[in-house]
Amino acid sequence: MTDIENLAAGVEAFTSNVFLVHGDRTVLVDAGANFDVVSELEARTDGLDAVVLTHTHRDHVGNVDAVREAFGVETWGYDPTQPAVDNELRDAVRLGDDEFTVLHTPGHKDDHVCLYAPATTVCFAGDLVFANGAFGRTDLEEGDRDALVRSIDLLLETVGPDLAALHPGHGPSVTDGAYATIERARQAARL
Repeated sequence: MTDIENLAAGVEAFTSNVFLVHGDRTVLVDAGANFDVVSELEARTDGLDAVVLTHTHRDHVGNVDAVREAFGVETWGYDPTQPAVDNELRDAVRLGDDEFTVLHTPGHKDDHVCLYAPATTVCFAGDLVFANGAFGRTDLEEGDRDALVRSIDLLLETVGPDLAALHPGHGPSVTDGAYATIERARQAARL
């Protein structure tokens, strides 16, 4: 069974959430920034198979080089022209014990993706949507509110009302009412 843990929980620095996904394939979803993620990883695992990035804003990739060096791993992201991305994410990626569908979800940033496992109904949402129906900023470079709304629509069409867990790029994960959280984000983003 896949186990997911947020290594940035309790960190008081400008960083994203950093999810360590244990299982057949031990993967880090986003690397965070401005804290010693390598020590956190070394305390929890003997090895890492890959780093998968939801997008390449600094708070999500600031620790990439340290993780690459410490664990000898490559990174996967939507846009392989970005310095933090070694390999292009395609249609699916294995995280832990589960296969996750890769959804291109621009609006916050052009290279943004969400990752969804249909078998376990778990979603890594990056900075598309957050707990309490919040949504990602569109006032940064590459931000586009209309594209963000379309991306939230795509996510809702993909995940379904039985969504068990939503792991956003910032703030707490949502395990109760995850689908309704995305619906609230869509409604708020359309205002």
